[in-house]
Amino acid sequence: MNQVSLQYLPPRDVPTASSSERCPYSFFLLEMSLQHPSLDIPTAAFSESCPYSFLLREITANIQVCQHPHPGMRNWGAEAVTSLVKAALSYTYDPPLHTNLKLQSSILSPLQHLSTITHPDIRHKQLECVFQVLHNNGDKLVHGWPLVLDVIGAVTNDQSEKLIQTAFQSLQLVVTDFLPIIPSTYLQVCVEVAANFGLQNQELNISLTAIGLLWNISDFFNQNRQRIVQELDQNEKERTGMPPYDMLWMCLFTRLGDLCVDQRPAVRKSAGQTLFSTISAHGALLQKETWKNVLWQVLFPLLEKVQKFSSIAPNTKDEAMTGNILIHHSRDTAEKQWAETRVLTLAGVARTFHSKRKILQPIGDFPRAWSLLLDHIESSALCRNAEVALAALKSLQEILHISKETRDNVNDLRSPSFGIIPDISPPLDESINRTGEHKPQKPASQKMPPPVNEGKELEYDLSLWSAAWKVWVNIGMSVTQPPPNSMKGGKFYVPAQTFLTALVQTFPSLFEHIKSRFTLTDFQKMAAVFKSTLCVPVQGDASPFVILTYPEITTTPLQEAVLHAMEVLIQVIHAGPDMLQQMYADIYDQLLVYVEYGVQVPKFGQIETRVFGTVKGPQVEWVTMNFVPFSEKAVDMIVDLYSVTAKHPAVIQTHVIQRIIATFRLPLGLKYGCPSGTTWMLIINALLNILSIGLPVARKQQAAFQGMWAELSQTLEDFLFSQHASPATLSVEDFQRDEAIDCKVVQMIRDDILPFAVSMPKDFVVKIMDILNKGSIHSTASDSFIDTESSRKLREEFAKTCFETLLKFSFVTKSKTEEGSITKLAVLSLLHRCEEVVKKYIEDERLSGKCPLPRPRMTEMSSVLKAITTLLQSLKQAPAGNVEAKVWKQVIQLYPALVECTTSASPNVCKALKDALHEYGDLLSPPQQPVHNGT
Repeated sequence: MNQVSLQYLPPRDVPTASSSERCPYSFFLLEMSLQHPSLDIPTAAFSESCPYSFLLREITANIQVCQHPHPGMRNWGAEAVTSLVKAALSYTYDPPLHTNLKLQSSILSPLQHLSTITHPDIRHKQLECVFQVLHNNGDKLVHGWPLVLDVIGAVTNDQSEKLIQTAFQSLQLVVTDFLPIIPSTYLQVCVEVAANFGLQNQELNISLTAIGLLWNISDFFNQNRQRIVQELDQNEKERTGMPPYDMLWMCLFTRLGDLCVDQRPAVRKSAGQTLFSTISAHGALLQKETWKNVLWQVLFPLLEKVQKFSSIAPNTKDEAMTGNILIHHSRDTAEKQWAETRVLTLAGVARTFHSKRKILQPIGDFPRAWSLLLDHIESSALCRNAEVALAALKSLQEILHISKETRDNVNDLRSPSFGIIPDISPPLDESINRTGEHKPQKPASQKMPPPVNEGKELEYDLSLWSAAWKVWVNIGMSVTQPPPNSMKGGKFYVPAQTFLTALVQTFPSLFEHIKSRFTLTDFQKMAAVFKSTLCVPVQGDASPFVILTYPEITTTPLQEAVLHAMEVLIQVIHAGPDMLQQMYADIYDQLLVYVEYGVQVPKFGQIETRVFGTVKGPQVEWVTMNFVPFSEKAVDMIVDLYSVTAKHPAVIQTHVIQRIIATFRLPLGLKYGCPSGTTWMLIINALLNILSIGLPVARKQQAAFQGMWAELSQTLEDFLFSQHASPATLSVEDFQRDEAIDCKVVQMIRDDILPFAVSMPKDFVVKIMDILNKGSIHSTASDSFIDTESSRKLREEFAKTCFETLLKFSFVTKSKTEEGSITKLAVLSLLHRCEEVVKKYIEDERLSGKCPLPRPRMTEMSSVLKAITTLLQSLKQAPAGNVEAKVWKQVIQLYPALVECTTSASPNVCKALKDALHEYGDLLSPPQQPVHNGT
């Protein structure tokens, strides 16, 4: 009956026939053909001589009925084809159907041919048939899987969502239930079909789910590796290139790479995460040559594509794409969305180089791949997008931490796919445990023998790290370049503090690899980058989030990173060879620059900025950083470093202590004019500590310290007699605290300088005496003879300490000693100071009339008179030859002024004056000169 009805079906030009002429007649014929496939099919139904084979051939020959313009006609045609296919597959054959490749192909080919028909209803019938075939006959589709998968994967963007959903249900069923029974030869088709569903743009959720199926397929490849390899090797007649098993992985990686550049951000993100997770989890299964293909056919082309699309993406919002969906401002444009993809891709490639470096390095062109990766990192770091730039630095940090992998992991490389590869672990001095913990060493019997070509390998590694160092320097010098003057009033790019912090934080890890070849030129480049990064200002609106305010004032993360980098550098240089230790002077210079930043804020080109603490309101565009805490920490580092390097030849020969004193002179001279009151206090204490270490060295090696003395004397004078007066709001307690610091400086002069004056330049000693003389006079801060307001803050203790120091070194011994020169200078300074105080007192007392002078003035006068008494006693007891004539002359000149003081109404002054005048009794006639050799 079927044979007869099919003979009267419309001819092959049915699509062009009039539907009104033949449709009822055709419906009857097709309906009759559909009533019989459900009947029992004879055992030899599908043999070449069976009439039923004619039925299948006729259905296939007249499948054009499914393209008929009449929907009903198409529906009956599709129903005929699908029903016959299902019936034929459900029949029990002898031999079984799964062993007959030709028969399976004959049955499924008509179903596959329906994919060429564009009518949605026909496609829907086809997909429903496939889904039923999978449920009922999926275990029999041995060689029919390519045809079935081709039907499932024939998705296009022109199809409706419902069709795509129907087809995807079949694919999910295949991946979930039938992967283990699909011949390994057809697994690549599964990957292609799943990727096609990921690329369709009708249904986003299906695309994301398809990417998840690819991850499941990769797990299947890994778990069934042995079986898949055996099946593929059996089917491969002659290997011409990549192993078949690796070709599966390459297909998977390539299709995931295609999904990574999809136009939908969610698909790109999911595909990127899946791609790099798959490489990380299963990359060890690949052969060495396959890894070369992964690099040059997947990873680097992906980087280039992403960079290209990111550079041309529009930076305007696309309302048509987003619609009414709320999108975060960081992802509301295509440019920002592609920036996220670029970040993910670069991070994934860097992580691959990090985790798989021991696998990648034996590849012959690994240096070229390394260089290309560094180029991508550099170009991304120089990108004006802050997110991309920061991610580039994090990627650089990722590949720099490779040295954490030590030789303990060398056995991981001895896989069948690689054989024995050379040891490529970093040098021993680079295998540092960054946590500070000591790892227990293996017994000698378990230690790996040193590699034969270790020297060449270390040199090879060093060339790679040198390339990374050049990239770091290029990034640092480029991003911190101040904008030209022509852009002063316009918009220009200034890197964010987070980016600069990451840049500096990269240096310690990089330095661990290049320290064996780190030269002075490299140090100067590093220093230039550090200085430039510190100079970069902060945008006014963001300054409250970067610069902390009182009482939480502390160093910023960038400043902390710079100090940490310097500490790492100091530690390595201190323990390194003499070549590295020659950089001590340069390290001091760098730290001293940081000290200057505490009082002189650096500028970033010609950008107009406001100093931290003076900003009012949001109208300020740029704000400089607060360098006070940073500068003070640099001072502490200088003190610590000098305490261990003061005797080092490089430190002595380069006059480091002179540079320190010269730098400290600025904040010490400003004193109360410093931005912070704690700065000068810290620096003066630091100077005293450094002098306590450096002066003994200077006395032993006088020739190397000739230039230090003048700088030291000027610094002490600028500090003790600063041009910046104390603020009016300074409390008495704070004033006394500051005065105690001044006294501490004088005590240092008394204990560490004057006792050793014979080994110091005479000009320096004279200057010190002038400072002491000036200090003893400076106790009266006002020109007025009555100043009760300022008398509370007169530096009485400081003046007393200066005077006592002069007095201590004014005692003339009975014999000529090496201290003779300092004694003469001290006596003359003391007499000069006494004469000025006495004359000033006489004048002020006469002008005051019956009003008494302030208490500090009276106390000062009493002290001076007592000093005169003590000095006269010392002069009279000394041998006449030890006292110069001009000293006696100055003593006698003082006598009339003392007589004028007899009218003083102060009992204390009168008592002290009485004792001094009594000492003059023996001086009414000049002493006799000694007789030498009878003359």
